[in-house]
Amino acid sequence: MNINATMLGQAISFAIFCWFCVKYVWPPLIDAIEARQKKIADGLADAERAGKDLQLAQAKASEQMKEAKSEAAVIIEQANKRKNQIIDEAKELANIEREKIIAQGNAEVEAERNRAREELRAQVAALAIAGAEKILEHSIDKEANKHIVDKLVAELK
Repeated sequence: MNINATMLGQAISFAIFCWFCVKYVWPPLIDAIEARQKKIADGLADAERAGKDLQLAQAKASEQMKEAKSEAAVIIEQANKRKNQIIDEAKELANIEREKIIAQGNAEVEAERNRAREELRAQVAALAIAGAEKILEHSIDKEANKHIVDKLVAELK
């Protein structure tokens, strides 16, 4: 009986140990394991959310880059159009100024030509009168002289 009593004592001790473990050891271990599992699950969910957020951020950054490139292309195109417009305006102003200068030069040439023509007519008239005086060997009065010169100038025109 001694062996049976020892076995029975061991069985009772084992049963008390199991009961003690189930009552006091297992609940904190189970709670710790569950807390750890929840923490791991939350970490995985956070990592998955972070991955999705990263993908969204990359997609948004890519879209913003496309928009920025598009806006830059539009700005460059507008700048080129404005540059061409400024060049065309400058050419037009230069042509207008050139035409003004040419017209002014032509007017000055025409005025100088008319002045020279009038001067030449006056000199021709004076030479004609001087020649007539020499031929006649006497001087004609001033009023008659002026009348003859005016008539001669009118004929030369």
